[in-house]
Amino acid sequence: MAQDNQTSGVTEFILLGLSQNSKVNLFLFLLFLIIYITTWIGNLTIILTVIFMQQLHTPMYFLLANLAGTDIVDSTVTVLKMLGGLLSQPNTISFNWCIAQIFFFHCISAAVDFFLVLLAVDRYIAIYKPLQYLLIMKREVCIGFVAAAWMSGFIHSIVQIGILVQLPFCGPNTLDHFFCDISQFVRLSCTDTYMTEILMVTNSGLLLVVIFFALLVSYSVILIKIRTHVMEGRHKALSTCAAQLMVVSIHFGPAMFTYNQLFKVFPTEKFVALMYTLITPMLNPLIYTLRNAEMKNAIRKLKRKILSSRRNSCPCGPDFSSEYLKCRRCI
Repeated sequence: MAQDNQTSGVTEFILLGLSQNSKVNLFLFLLFLIIYITTWIGNLTIILTVIFMQQLHTPMYFLLANLAGTDIVDSTVTVLKMLGGLLSQPNTISFNWCIAQIFFFHCISAAVDFFLVLLAVDRYIAIYKPLQYLLIMKREVCIGFVAAAWMSGFIHSIVQIGILVQLPFCGPNTLDHFFCDISQFVRLSCTDTYMTEILMVTNSGLLLVVIFFALLVSYSVILIKIRTHVMEGRHKALSTCAAQLMVVSIHFGPAMFTYNQLFKVFPTEKFVALMYTLITPMLNPLIYTLRNAEMKNAIRKLKRKILSSRRNSCPCGPDFSSEYLKCRRCI
């Protein structure tokens, strides 16, 4: 189908981006680059802390590290192309790469949705089955859950791509967006797309609504259980669930706004897309670390461990002596 589109004249798309003003684009490039680097640092910190700190080798933190990894990849799929487009005009993308970006973005985003479900399942079992928790959420089960999340994301995305590649494109080829997404892509098709839009809303929008309300019900049940029955560790459990519920709300709100309606142009479309492509992956690690005392303590311990290892490897000795401070090889 890609070849059919190329022979009809559509070999690439032009992404209009967020602005046509070079000064505004330069400012946005610097701002978004800082956000992207912060996303990497925050999520990578969570991953490394979970890997190297023994006390975090639990099912919840295993799932949280996987969520952090998907946030990094999810942000990279869209942000790198957007950053390049802010520095060079016109910003073009080939037809095949546009399809690939749609596939990977929705595959990874769906995996993130299912990881949020798994985190809710983990908390439910921890609160309602505390004595059987480690037996139920054993390593093999957690790995199976992670594989199932990725497989679900793959199936969700490949179904959408199978529908999209059937559409004919004969021009125009201008996408009023900063990345290739389904809504803009479908609008450019030179055929009636009503049924395609219905299928896409059913595939993406309905899935988001079902998962979101299932998570709301799950966390409501968990929070009621915590407040009425759990005595020991109540504050920790409430803080963990509150952080996860906050992430769920921030993640699903903008996405449902976009994918639960037919593909019409609305003024805030790009701003809403920035929320779930750029802002949410950055906020997730901040929310989990700022509201999670165990994670914050583990990060501090890891930092002290790294600094201690660095001091002990210094030829001037392990102590912070004046001789150490003057040693250039230790700086």
